[in-house]
Amino acid sequence: MADKVTERTQPQAVEAEASVLGGMLLERSAIGRAVELLDDTCFYLDSHRAIFSTICILYDKRVPVDLVTVTEELKKRKQLDKAGGASYISVLLERVATGANVEYHARIILEKAVLRKLIQSATGIVQRSYEGTEDVDELLDDAENKIFSIRQSRLKRGFVSVRTLIKGSFEAIEELSKRKKHITGIESGFVDLDRRTSGFQNSDFVVVASRPSMGKTSFALNVAQHAAINTRVPVGIFSLEMSKEQVVQRMLCSEARVDAQRLRTGYLSDADWPKLTAAAGRLNEAPIYIDDSAVLSIWELKSKARRLKSEVDVGVLMVDYMQLISGPSSENRQQEISAISRSLKALAKELDIPILAMSQLSRAVESRGGARRPVLSDLRESGAIEQDADVVIMVYRPELYGLQPEGVAELIVAKQRNGPTGTEKLAFVKQYTRFENMSGVEEVSPAEGADELGEVVS
Repeated sequence: MADKVTERTQPQAVEAEASVLGGMLLERSAIGRAVELLDDTCFYLDSHRAIFSTICILYDKRVPVDLVTVTEELKKRKQLDKAGGASYISVLLERVATGANVEYHARIILEKAVLRKLIQSATGIVQRSYEGTEDVDELLDDAENKIFSIRQSRLKRGFVSVRTLIKGSFEAIEELSKRKKHITGIESGFVDLDRRTSGFQNSDFVVVASRPSMGKTSFALNVAQHAAINTRVPVGIFSLEMSKEQVVQRMLCSEARVDAQRLRTGYLSDADWPKLTAAAGRLNEAPIYIDDSAVLSIWELKSKARRLKSEVDVGVLMVDYMQLISGPSSENRQQEISAISRSLKALAKELDIPILAMSQLSRAVESRGGARRPVLSDLRESGAIEQDADVVIMVYRPELYGLQPEGVAELIVAKQRNGPTGTEKLAFVKQYTRFENMSGVEEVSPAEGADELGEVVS
């Protein structure tokens, strides 16, 4: 069936357009009110677009805007005929007695323009869908972006008086004073790290990087558990490396403080079961949502994240890990990772939540010698990750290189756009795959010691 959409007259408000242009010609103050809401693309008639653009040019030059100056400027730009001639401009002036209604009429024009943009975008999507020459995920992502862009274009914000803001700001300060907490974002549960970062802030793109088996996944899951269980923040986890069952098992082990090897093999002690039952109860009530798609494009990830935000108002996202995401086709992997990094940063800003993305470090760390502490330049495959990230945290455990002390991990805050960098130490209880504050380490009996366990950390 042929598509008849484009054969119908599109939404428009020609009378409102004429009224706004007449008001702008009549009163200079009306121009400022109009340009805060409209641009030339909002006008349906080409003649009105030409006149509006010309008025804006004269206004910007700080010269008088009237019948004579607008007519002369249109002549100079060879657009007078397109605008309907000097006689039509006179008609516009005669049709209004005041510019008082300009803002009201401008909003009518804006609404009609939004409807036309929706029709244009939808028609284009329909046409491209019929052609079938593009990747479906890319087409879906582009469709979402177009609709989101149209929505954002309506959210025009102007100046706000401090008088209207001061009460809310003062109340927020009072609340912080009552709580006496330095944490303004999502708590990690690690006291020293939270003190340094003030928590993970909304719209922040946080990169957690390490070499394999250092514990970046364990760190991310520990943060997710704390956020969901202790502060009731909904958490979304994209687990491209582990299955959802493995993720839950890892969480159970960490939350219950039960030996991971015994949990995997089924050799549980009588003392383990009550701890597992209690941990399962806490996790059962926790707002944690896991997607374990092993093959995931950046477009799919963004679409799923938007839906999760809409459905459960997710407060923080975990991505494990960045190099496993497929991005737009490009000449090399570095460009692909750069595009993925930019997309994740844009998504954090769009959803106004922190996104924690795990990332592998390059092999250059291994060839460095000495303590082999990672640095920012070790971020694998793309300098764009360092550039896009608001915070970069590197997980480092010296014991993996045969160095002392054992059971101690370093969180190297190598970059923080709005705060100090530095290193914080945590205890790492390997048999529980769990990071803990140095003061909160639980004693482990020799029977549960690390010597009996294989490395289970990623």
